[in-house]
Amino acid sequence: MITLPVRDIEFIKLLIPQREPVIMVDSLYEFDAVSLTGGLTIKGDSFLVENQQLQASGVMEHMAQCVALHTGYTFYLQHLPAPTGYIGSISKMEIKLLPQVGDTLITKVTILHEFDGITMVNISCSCNGLEIAQGEMKTVIKK
Repeated sequence: MITLPVRDIEFIKLLIPQREPVIMVDSLYEFDAVSLTGGLTIKGDSFLVENQQLQASGVMEHMAQCVALHTGYTFYLQHLPAPTGYIGSISKMEIKLLPQVGDTLITKVTILHEFDGITMVNISCSCNGLEIAQGEMKTVIKK
């Protein structure tokens, strides 16, 4: 059994389908059946960073990978490999602020509905104690 929080990137890579240079989650802080808190410390060498800021696409990719992290950890607990998934839709997304290189994102995923490999979640992303992004996302597991 793994003790949370987890900041071991090699373990995180077992839980998500993304690989370098697109890994946008490096921490798993909290997990239960209907929620997860994940994180990312922003590095300057990411191709989603411009002018020392993580761009909106990077914030959304981080949020999506936190959803994948929940799914992957759920499968890990069942002794199954992490599945590949896709973003089905993004709605009500609001990016309020772009974080800087060196900042740490803390992202809370809450599952609203889940049925037959389709998951609807609410996601809230914070940085330095301020909510910088929030929205809803639908993901689909590849069959």
